[in-house]
Amino acid sequence: MPELKFSRRKLLGSAALAGLAPAIATKAMAAHHSDNEKATLKKGGVMLFQGDSITDAGRNKKDPKPNEQKSFGKGYAWMAGSQLLISNPTHKLTLHNRGISGNKVHQLANRWEKDCLELKPDVLSILIGVNDIWHGLNGKYDGTVKTYEDDFNALLERTKKALPKVQLVICEPFVLKCGAVSDKWFPEFDKYRAAAKKMSLAHGALFVPFQSMFDEAVKYAPPNHWAGDGVHPSPHGASLMAHFLLNSIQVS
Repeated sequence: MPELKFSRRKLLGSAALAGLAPAIATKAMAAHHSDNEKATLKKGGVMLFQGDSITDAGRNKKDPKPNEQKSFGKGYAWMAGSQLLISNPTHKLTLHNRGISGNKVHQLANRWEKDCLELKPDVLSILIGVNDIWHGLNGKYDGTVKTYEDDFNALLERTKKALPKVQLVICEPFVLKCGAVSDKWFPEFDKYRAAAKKMSLAHGALFVPFQSMFDEAVKYAPPNHWAGDGVHPSPHGASLMAHFLLNSIQVS
């Protein structure tokens, strides 16, 4: 891998990010799965993005519609989804975002029939976990990493039973050490990351190592460049996530 050199001023620009993203993606993804492991969207395919506020990103939840920007918000899901639509105009893809701010795994389960199973996705991407620890740290939730793993396992089993052909994409929960994220998050948070990876292996899902991606990204710009509060990505962080996620998706 050639050495990359960017000035801080240039790094803050989108053009530099476009050049930086492939290098970060290559390094972070190499240890997790090979390039030929991808979820496939065919003509007429349906993809669903699920999760918490990182996926929600301010979307309109009153009357969500597929392929509509205001129903996708302004985060990584819209950035990834719009790229899929723009790059494949004749495939008539149907893309949904059903992330809801504040959700933990058990809250996904409570709305899963309407917000997942009825949509019948061919590819299902799930990013969940940061609230499962964050709300415990601030005294609003008494779940543990075992709760997270057990709830996640039950949710995935339910999904595969209802949608046996669904292609699962499990995204690694991540934080950056700035803003709301302090030393008290660790080493407990790493257990949630490990649980997500365990679930991906147990259920034959693709795993998107977002934490590894951001660990690589902070070598080029400080943590608050990518996520000001340590949890919610900036536009730069969301763009990097979208690029990274699309390494796991192919359209045929």
